[in-house]
Amino acid sequence: MQLTDGYVVIRDGELYLIGCRINALRSASTHVHPEADRTKKLLMHKEQIRRLIGKVEQKGFTLVPLDLHYKGGRVKAELALAKGKAEHDKRDSEKKKDWEREKGRLMRHKVSTKA
Repeated sequence: MQLTDGYVVIRDGELYLIGCRINALRSASTHVHPEADRTKKLLMHKEQIRRLIGKVEQKGFTLVPLDLHYKGGRVKAELALAKGKAEHDKRDSEKKKDWEREKGRLMRHKVSTKA
């Protein structure tokens, strides 16, 4: 199972998991081979779906899967509401990454001149 690029979309009041790879169990079936990367419908109570839709639409959150595990022949998904970074946060992250990269270059250069 792979979660890295997974997210949940809401279509017609239903939740669908996109971008996750869920491989079928070897013991599940000998003649049916489902596609591992297909879009999967999530089963949830209507009230839970309504509450999540409200939070996603109002506050700009997105639903992301945190954990996938097998239980009784089904795959259970643990979801979380996540908020993307603001533009200024992205710039700060870029500055930190650039500085770390530059620092690594300086340290390598310093070590190679001493040797």
